[in-house]
Amino acid sequence: MRIFVYIIIFFSFFDLFSQLPIMTPLASSLGATPFITGLVVGMFSFSNMIGNVTSGILTDKKGPFLILLSGLLLTSVSLFLYQLAFDPLLLLFVRFIHGLHAGLIVPAAFTFVANSTAKHQKGRSVALSGAFIGMAAIIGPAFSGILASRTSEVAVLQTTGVAMLILGVLTFFTLRKKAISVQTAARKRTQHPVHQLFRSRPVIKAFAGAFFLMFSQGVLAYMLPLKVENLGNDTQMSGMLLSTFGIVAVLIFILPTNRLFDRLKPINTLVFGMLTMSASMICISFSETLPLLFIFMALYGTGFAFLFPSINSLLIESTTEGNRGKAYGYFYAFFSIGVVAGSSTTGLLELSANGGFLFTGVLLLTSTALIKFMKNTIPGGA
Repeated sequence: MRIFVYIIIFFSFFDLFSQLPIMTPLASSLGATPFITGLVVGMFSFSNMIGNVTSGILTDKKGPFLILLSGLLLTSVSLFLYQLAFDPLLLLFVRFIHGLHAGLIVPAAFTFVANSTAKHQKGRSVALSGAFIGMAAIIGPAFSGILASRTSEVAVLQTTGVAMLILGVLTFFTLRKKAISVQTAARKRTQHPVHQLFRSRPVIKAFAGAFFLMFSQGVLAYMLPLKVENLGNDTQMSGMLLSTFGIVAVLIFILPTNRLFDRLKPINTLVFGMLTMSASMICISFSETLPLLFIFMALYGTGFAFLFPSINSLLIESTTEGNRGKAYGYFYAFFSIGVVAGSSTTGLLELSANGGFLFTGVLLLTSTALIKFMKNTIPGGA
């Protein structure tokens, strides 16, 4: 049953990653100005953040099944709405609706997995979910790029919509029995105020890890093509470099190395992951040859693979079934904020590609020290 939820997680992130190569061309084909095009690209992350938080709150109240089912079906409808976007403003509206509905899926799915996983297997479980996300990151952009070149950008979105609709139907029949027992238990839960989450420092560490993980992703998406272009190569090489980090991360997630996440303390693997990512960013800033870039992207993939399960494990350990949905809602909201912050901060500072990577590496290094030495409790907190 958890495998089926992992498949849902895969397609949720496949939906996200498959948009990357096609949304700018789609907006441009409708006559959008550069400013509106930027809004179209960023609107998904903005409304996705709202959807994440809403999903977390509703998941704790209603259980993950109903929210997961609603998210899949509504996202399918949203993806079919793109064919009605005849001008940039309509496209902007559809992007908002799409991001809002898609934001319902992931917190509910991860809550479902966390609540049905034995405590001693939580690290391996979140590592496997990371593997499905990594595969989505590798397959999604390539699939959408190929299909869009042969058909259209809207055809890519409709194909994903069909997949979401099928998953929604299968979810109704596959997870409904499990949902009955979950909902019965939910009636007995004690509701926890949101502010309690932000008074638990392990939870804050998980949120911070999520933010900086995706901050670095935002910088990669913005700066890596510039770096590659400065070295005299095309965007295809950027895709190969990004695939390198994804492949390394997936291998660490699925090989016996995933047992480390159950044997080691999450805070230690978190620190190792962030330090490794920091080192890779700093090294990329000084690299002037493609072979070195491939090596340091593999290093970044290693750090990513250690950080993602660590922050998930911290979150699971520091929450209960009564507030885990809200925790995952805010957790993935920080994911969305991080992506936007990474690209926009380096853009506002007008940093070069090398400067952007160096800035991010130093920021990750400083943040790692703060997270490591932060005490686990706040006076007067939970």
